[in-house]
Amino acid sequence: MAGPGGRTWRDLLAGRARKRKSAFGSGAELQEAALRLLDHHQNLNDLLLEVEDSVKPGGQDGVEHQEASSESFIVSVLQEQASRLGVPAAVLAAKNAVTNIERICQASASPSQVPLLNVDQRKRLSCLLQTVKDLLANNVFCRSLFCQEMWKMKDPPVLEAVWHLHRGDIIGLGELLESNPSAPAVVEWLCSSLCGLCQQAESSSGDVELAGCILSDFVIVFLQNGFQQTSELGRKLEFKKVPYICHAVLQRMLTWVLDAVGKEKQEDVSTLQAMRFWLNVFNASVYKSAVHPDSLQQFFRHTLTEVLTYNPLLKVSDAIHMQKEWSFTRTCSLLTTLYRKLFVAFSAKESIWQLQQVLETHEVNWQHVLSCVSTLVICQAEAEQLFKDLLSHLLIKAFENYDMENMITAFLIARQAALEGPAVFMPYSEWFKASFGNAGGHHGSSKKALVFLFEFLSELVPFEAAPYLKVHIMYPPFVPAKHRSILLEYITLAKTRLADLKVAIEDMGLYEDLSSTDESVQPQGQALRDVEKALQIFENTRKIPTSVIEASIFRRPYYTSWFLPALLRPRVLPKTPDARMTFIDSLKRADKIPPNLYSTYIQACCAMKEKMLQDESKVETCHSKEPVEQLEADLAALRMLIVDQAKHEDVPAQIAVISDRLKSVLGHSSDENEAATLNSPIQVDTSAPRLEPCHQRVVDLLLTSFCQNLIAASYFNPPDRQGPCLSLFVKMMCGHKNLLPALLGRLCQLIYHQGPSLNDAHILGLAAFVIHLNESRALIPEVEADFGISQPVPEKVLSISEYCNSLLVCRTEESFAFCMRFCTAAASYLMCKFPACSHEDFCALLPPSLAKKLQYIVPRLCLEARGILCEEGNTDLVWSSLSCPSLNYKRASLCLWKQARFQELLKEKAFQLSFREWLLLELEVYPEKDILSASERQDFHYWAIYQRYLPAPSASGGCDGDLEKACGIIINTILDSSQRLDLGSRGQSKMSVNPDILCKLQEMVLELRCRQKLLSGCMDAQRHFLFEILQERLKDRRDGSALGEQLWRQQELLLHRRILVGLPASALVMTCRKGKKTMLDCEDFFCFVNSELKNVCSRGYALSYDITAHFFRGLLNASLDCEESAEGVNGVLTACQTKCPIVLFSAVLWWPRLEPVVCSQWKRLFGSPLAEELERLREWQSSATSFLSSGVVFPLSGPPWILAAFLHCTVQQQSPRGRETNALKRLGTDKEQLLVSLLFFSLMDLISAKIAPKEGVDFQTSLAWCLEILQCLEDRSMSWPLLFHSAEKDSRKYCVLRSAASDRHIRLLPLAFYSLTPCFHHELLTREQTFLYVALDLYIQLLRLFVEGRDLPPSDQAVQSPDPGEHGDPLEVISTARRFLLGAIPRCPAQSFGNIRPLLATCEELDPELGATLLHFSRPDAAMELDEELLLF
Repeated sequence: MAGPGGRTWRDLLAGRARKRKSAFGSGAELQEAALRLLDHHQNLNDLLLEVEDSVKPGGQDGVEHQEASSESFIVSVLQEQASRLGVPAAVLAAKNAVTNIERICQASASPSQVPLLNVDQRKRLSCLLQTVKDLLANNVFCRSLFCQEMWKMKDPPVLEAVWHLHRGDIIGLGELLESNPSAPAVVEWLCSSLCGLCQQAESSSGDVELAGCILSDFVIVFLQNGFQQTSELGRKLEFKKVPYICHAVLQRMLTWVLDAVGKEKQEDVSTLQAMRFWLNVFNASVYKSAVHPDSLQQFFRHTLTEVLTYNPLLKVSDAIHMQKEWSFTRTCSLLTTLYRKLFVAFSAKESIWQLQQVLETHEVNWQHVLSCVSTLVICQAEAEQLFKDLLSHLLIKAFENYDMENMITAFLIARQAALEGPAVFMPYSEWFKASFGNAGGHHGSSKKALVFLFEFLSELVPFEAAPYLKVHIMYPPFVPAKHRSILLEYITLAKTRLADLKVAIEDMGLYEDLSSTDESVQPQGQALRDVEKALQIFENTRKIPTSVIEASIFRRPYYTSWFLPALLRPRVLPKTPDARMTFIDSLKRADKIPPNLYSTYIQACCAMKEKMLQDESKVETCHSKEPVEQLEADLAALRMLIVDQAKHEDVPAQIAVISDRLKSVLGHSSDENEAATLNSPIQVDTSAPRLEPCHQRVVDLLLTSFCQNLIAASYFNPPDRQGPCLSLFVKMMCGHKNLLPALLGRLCQLIYHQGPSLNDAHILGLAAFVIHLNESRALIPEVEADFGISQPVPEKVLSISEYCNSLLVCRTEESFAFCMRFCTAAASYLMCKFPACSHEDFCALLPPSLAKKLQYIVPRLCLEARGILCEEGNTDLVWSSLSCPSLNYKRASLCLWKQARFQELLKEKAFQLSFREWLLLELEVYPEKDILSASERQDFHYWAIYQRYLPAPSASGGCDGDLEKACGIIINTILDSSQRLDLGSRGQSKMSVNPDILCKLQEMVLELRCRQKLLSGCMDAQRHFLFEILQERLKDRRDGSALGEQLWRQQELLLHRRILVGLPASALVMTCRKGKKTMLDCEDFFCFVNSELKNVCSRGYALSYDITAHFFRGLLNASLDCEESAEGVNGVLTACQTKCPIVLFSAVLWWPRLEPVVCSQWKRLFGSPLAEELERLREWQSSATSFLSSGVVFPLSGPPWILAAFLHCTVQQQSPRGRETNALKRLGTDKEQLLVSLLFFSLMDLISAKIAPKEGVDFQTSLAWCLEILQCLEDRSMSWPLLFHSAEKDSRKYCVLRSAASDRHIRLLPLAFYSLTPCFHHELLTREQTFLYVALDLYIQLLRLFVEGRDLPPSDQAVQSPDPGEHGDPLEVISTARRFLLGAIPRCPAQSFGNIRPLLATCEELDPELGATLLHFSRPDAAMELDEELLLF
């Protein structure tokens, strides 16, 4: 405790000792007096922090005495306090120490707990730990209790605090971990803390050393306990959980790193740096003598095995395809770093031996294995020979046992090692020749071995890359003459594959690297490489290379068709002969170049020289410049012409020069390519446009030139006096089809991605450019925007104006300001550029989307534009406001808005912004980033909806004053907007509804409800417009056979539910007059639930809680309009029993949450006892609970299926299992309907567990519950198969249950039925004559589901169950059903076959064997043929 001025107890005591003599007789008296003084003022927690270092320099007796006194004083205080509390002092000390640690750890300013302490926390913790050490020395501290209390803290301890406890020998990490009751929780805490430690270390350079110490100390503990040696087990028996924890933490951290491999480019830099910091644990030098060498070896071997076997999803065929991507330089740096650290602990021989062991005993991740091979050959000098030995060993084993696995492993390793180049491993072609190119090869021992080799090579062919096939053809395995046909068959197959790959073996280059995996080199490219290589050899030797001489004789087609044309490419010959000229002359003298070909070459070279001289006479500087530099000079020359009005006539000629220059820069396009480009849409990746650097440079030059020309020309003349120069320039650009993708991609980058950061000149230039693009739209193909994801429907192709409009988004303050500036500049430029053109021509020049965007933005940002302000304006004024340096875009926008000509344009239907279009734009706005405040936005919405669109005629995009029509437009637009994939959402559907628009919709719905109350006597008022709108949207897409349509429908219904919950609750319920009474009408709601909403229900038989609670709130609110509210509520709930039972089932499922809401609302509204039906629900819930808990008799006062629902849901909500079995036995023998209904609900849960595991229903638990109910039914010989009859065939005894289930759950009833086969006994076949019909009908339904590929849960979910073969994979379920039927049919009585005839034809079509069995046993004499008892199972 601190005294006055912040002095500590020790300072005070020391000071008093110096000032005067003690008035007390002894130290004991003094201590007793101090204790009495502190009795009313002590703070034990602070007292523990008031101890500094016990050892101080100087060694003065007085100071040492004070230290001892201080320690004994603290012990005395603790003992005194402990005696008062009646607890041991050691216990009190431990608890207070934990309290202090918790306070210290929570003192951080960081919003979330970080693994490292700050300086102040560290200082306070140091003081506390010193005190704890003193208490330990005095045996006044309970370590075990301290450990337990540490885990009871509100937040887990900070990692550094635990480290200090461990490092200070107060509480070892192992002891602390052992004391936690939940090992998985400790693993989770340690892993998250270690990840955080790595991240914090990388983000703060000052913490690197400390983090390294913590990491190494912890990992030492992990290794000591997680990888114990036999000699260490005896002294660590007290730890039972720690080995598991340590092993699990190391495993999880390794998985953390391995998960990032392959996604390195997607991870942020800080995360990758953190992972690299963790890899420091694999520095073997850190552990020295702290860890047993064998433990370290075991850890490294285990890690290497885990890496090589991690997530082994890739097949061998994938490895063949992709291994070139797994070379050392292309492999994720995390993985190569890990390998290199692991290999330090092993010799190269040990590493390869470990690799071999893993390959022989595990399923491996081929990417990691082959990356390991690459790392070994790169990093280990002796690895080459060791791998050769391994390959030889693998081949020997392969040919000894004719084992394909060893064979493919050898080939993959050989190819992978060869990828790293001849400096570290022999090329693949050499290895193949050495292994199979002579009679001594492994395949030469017998014909069987030879056939085995070629069978293996033939199986590889469909997956092979061209380079490897070329090796096998050019250097074929040695084959005796008598078996030559085997080789020829393989070569034919390989050449066919090469032909499929469009590679001709005849076109192989002279110096082609057959070990290369580059498949993109065409013959002409390879020929150019061969020429360069031949020239290099010729320069060094001054002789024609041997390979060229051989090719001219033995490979004549390639030599004449590819090599010579590549060598004899026309060029301007130098005055002094260079190496190429000398080489050509040597070949000519050796008669290796045909005379006519040589003559043609010389003539072409002369023609090129003459053309160059002509070009030099026109443009003196052209020959000394690069093509792009020449283009730049041409564009500068154009600018000089544009600014001088007297030289405008020279502009077209200069633009033609620029066009010709563009051809040389971009390359010529053939006529066929031009035609193809014109007819196909331009693909643009709008989410992340990527441009080739050369194309981007050209496009930037052109756009910069356009903007500079516009600004320079506008300095001298307004747009209407600048002539057609800019129009011609843009039209010329549009004529270069191969330029358009780069141009549109660059526009996307500038307008969408960088728009708000552009300056005024850029915006003005780009706006004018877009106007001229629209002017030349006939030259531009349609645009297909790629949003970077797979989409449920084909993306609509866009015109150039629609594409530009899609780049102008209005979502944030910055984007609104940019869009206003851009659109204003574009429209103003257009009006100033073409002031004299006719109204029709002007309409053709203005993009409709631009006009609509202005109609949206200007009134939104300018209050003045919300009135009818129109005046004849001067267009010069508009342009002057745009070109003014001190630009005010709001003023410019208003100036444009007030132009009479612009207002006339907005009267055209094509330019009118409809209410729906306005809503779509408004729904894109991010309210939290809006340029308007909340109140300003509310005012704007009120004006737009109630003043602009609601009263406006539908011809101009309004609502004709019809409130229902307005509501319909709003709802449809919200749903369309939420379903739509757009540029801003990066392909993600927007599931949230704009709260401001939803608020206006709520107002309208309430107003309509008030109006409907007045008209409740009219028949027209009986229709519920809201459900009409929703069902109309689903009407055209009712047949959802395609997966995309099914997903659309499901998402649509979820959105419907979201909107319904967002509207006033009373909107779900109508009121109507019957005679003199007001009645509640829920027919439309019931119809919508039964037909649509139940298909997005919870657990298959209940609506979600939100819509359930919303309906009940609406029901109670609507009942206020009734003369007898309770009677109205009772009537609706009674009607639910027959018309919409799913509503009642929903209430049952959610009753624990729903009851307080309903009762509270009823009390607020009426204050009287609950309505009878609501009270009955309460009673049923109470009865079900009492029945299960205390054994009271379960009532039968209501519909059995409602009682069964309550009983089922209560069973599911009670955590202890076992009571329900006894409860089933206590049900009377007259409870057949209740038990069958109970079986139905359990079956629904069983299906939900398969198709929606996130619902929280466990499959095995549900299955066990189903089987218990079924067993109970069987024990009582109750009839239950009727439950599985389809609705049109049954006696409607259980149709209420089936009507409440979702369509998908009903379709999956066959799956549930055949999960119950363990309870199907022999007696069932004879007792239930309809059983065979039901079982056969459900089997046919199951087959149809499988054939159609619908509804059945995927097998990858299924196999997660402990017994996948029994109830998992759909094929296994079908097999189980089939086996059951084949066993059951012989046991069925003859009467059972009487009603199966309608199913026979279908059964014979889908399963002929089963159909034949049915036909056989359905004959009257079939029963006599049974000689012995047949078993069902």
